Amino acid sequence: MTWINSIPTAAQTYVENNRLDEVECVIADLPGIARGKAVPASKWEKQGHFHLPNSIFFQTITGDWGEAAGPDGFLEPDMVLKPDLSTATAAPWAEDGTLQVIHDAFDQKGRPVPFAPRNVLRRVVDLYKAEGWTPVVAPEMEFYLVARNIDPAKAIEPMMGRTGRPAAGRQAYSMSAVDDYGPVIDDIYEFAEIQGFEIDGIAQEGGAGQLEINLRHGNPVKLADEVFYFKRLIREAALKHDCFATFMAKPIEGEPGSAMHVHHSVLDEKGRNIFTGPQGGETDAFFHFIGGLQEHMPSVIAVIAPYVNSYRRYVRDHAAPINLEWGRDNRTTGIRIPVSPPEARRVENRLAGMDCNPYLCIAASLACGYLGLKNEIRPDKRWRGDAYESEDEIPQGLYAALDLFDEATDIHAVLGPDFARVYSIVKRAEYNEFLQVISPWEREHLLLNV
Repeated sequence: MTWINSIPTAAQTYVENNRLDEVECVIADLPGIARGKAVPASKWEKQGHFHLPNSIFFQTITGDWGEAAGPDGFLEPDMVLKPDLSTATAAPWAEDGTLQVIHDAFDQKGRPVPFAPRNVLRRVVDLYKAEGWTPVVAPEMEFYLVARNIDPAKAIEPMMGRTGRPAAGRQAYSMSAVDDYGPVIDDIYEFAEIQGFEIDGIAQEGGAGQLEINLRHGNPVKLADEVFYFKRLIREAALKHDCFATFMAKPIEGEPGSAMHVHHSVLDEKGRNIFTGPQGGETDAFFHFIGGLQEHMPSVIAVIAPYVNSYRRYVRDHAAPINLEWGRDNRTTGIRIPVSPPEARRVENRLAGMDCNPYLCIAASLACGYLGLKNEIRPDKRWRGDAYESEDEIPQGLYAALDLFDEATDIHAVLGPDFARVYSIVKRAEYNEFLQVISPWEREHLLLNV
């Protein structure tokens, strides 16, 4: 196994302690679903790549298709998927020894597929590198543990805790609330340790059964890989205990939504934070990054809030920002500057929902900051006080958000024009699918009253 020395230490340890039976070759599609193939380990050792049709990036969340294939038509040509061995990690919930390996997508001429989400993020990171900058991010993941729900017509309910009562809401940061579903959290910790992931902390959030996991800061592609893996890890831990983990932006009526806050900083070629000057003060680059978020975030809301449900999270006075204001240590603003020492100065984007594709979300957020740095965009005046008193600055729904995205040629140039084309087509197809579904609200209020 000549490849064994090229995989992370945690994966090496897993292989040494388990008979390796299978390797899951995976890649994230536009929604962030893991697509790929499971290959016997003996075969995987002999293969340098495998193939999947490029149409996996034209699928909607329902499994239907957007007409995004381009002028050649829907031919479904094979992509060449090559393993990134640095992403190898265990699948500790599997009965037999199993590794997961994220693959990168290329066309048959060896060019990166421009609408593969990991390639989109890498493209943005490379633009930073061309300027001598290294972006650093730290995501925060919010999610709900809920009762099993196999009937889409039934409302989602909180999971049952060890007390025999449903998990309680309005108990933010309660240690007792965390203890109530301790067995699930124990398995999350255990799976993460086996997979080699470092959790910075787990806390109870404001919703019933809502948790937050903070990840250590680092390379954007690596952190997006971890969020991609963590979603599966958390789902598997929940299933072991007869409940579901959901990353819907707004799963339970009347409860807060789930966000993926992203903290950003940028280093220069000497590893110094460009947001901080020699005397510890805030630099022009710091303000330009904020200005870029304020200027361009409306254009990428369709990427960081990708579903009709995403917009139910943006509720005034309900734990999610509805504005593009920036403030210091102010959780009512869409852009928050956390308390930190000068060397760790960072900008927190609080707008994204946890239903986002982590690669695309981080790429979109960094793209806004990049344009702010390049174009030296000055932000609005710092907001003081409750930013829920400011104007709504978030599109009111996915269709409006897609219109803004389609007009944003500056953003397209950063994320990639072909990605922007495919993304818009697929999301509009998805929205049209949604419009064909008649909701319980319509049946209740319109059936006999109109």
